[in-house]
Amino acid sequence: MTGILVLAGTPIGDISDAPPRLAAELAGADVVAAEDTRRLRRLTQALGVQTSGRVVSYFEGNEAARTPELVEALAGGARVLLVTDAGMPSVSDPGYRLVAAAVEKDIKVTAVPGPSAVLTALALSGLPVDRFCFEGFLPRKSGERLSRLREVAEERRTLVYFEAPHRLDDTLAAMAEVLGSGRRAAVCRELTKTYEEVKRGPLGELAAWAAEGVRGEITVVVEGAPDKGAGELDAAELVRRVRVREEAGERRKEAIAAVAAEARIPKRDVFDAVVAAKNAARTAP
Repeated sequence: MTGILVLAGTPIGDISDAPPRLAAELAGADVVAAEDTRRLRRLTQALGVQTSGRVVSYFEGNEAARTPELVEALAGGARVLLVTDAGMPSVSDPGYRLVAAAVEKDIKVTAVPGPSAVLTALALSGLPVDRFCFEGFLPRKSGERLSRLREVAEERRTLVYFEAPHRLDDTLAAMAEVLGSGRRAAVCRELTKTYEEVKRGPLGELAAWAAEGVRGEITVVVEGAPDKGAGELDAAELVRRVRVREEAGERRKEAIAAVAAEARIPKRDVFDAVVAAKNAARTAP
């Protein structure tokens, strides 16, 4: 008989948020694969449980090499428990590679549902939750970050991102530039921890706030693009959309045509807005 792979959610802050089944799974697993074995020890101590199985590290640096070993254990009948530092495994954490390999071998995969920074931030943001997409971490390099944001500039679903505190100001500034400084967002910091904070406001204001420095674990929730029809897009928004497309590599003529089609207005209206903005920039002091 083959074994079973168990993905277990762990607290993202408050240890009392640990799912009730977690302690039993930690105690009974044949193999516990942990993103950080030191954090695993702190977790088991806090829960008052001892692991009886073999403990191995499973993190980004050794994920590719260790996956075959874990699959072999599963194929031999082992119950393998996968835990990451916080939240659900494979959601911007190690896990996907192992799950895919187990599925390919027809090995059962189940989960101990637990806390999720993505869903917690989304629920607290005050932004629409009926449709959303999780974008993980944006690229560290400025050009790649802007390019990725341009890909979702017209995405109407709410967007959820993870970000490191020391890059938050640059990320929010880039979001304001590409998505619009008036786009609503929420910065969720230290969720479920003592100094939990949710800062809500337009991207431009949040970027200025973050420039002073922000600490802690960060999740950013951004409002989706507005569904604006004919006559509802002002000239500035038309120009912004053309600029985003041009920066993504489109020629101006093609960008103007695409924006006009999106807004369901004549191409001439978009062209006039672009020319007016260009003339205004030339005459500005």
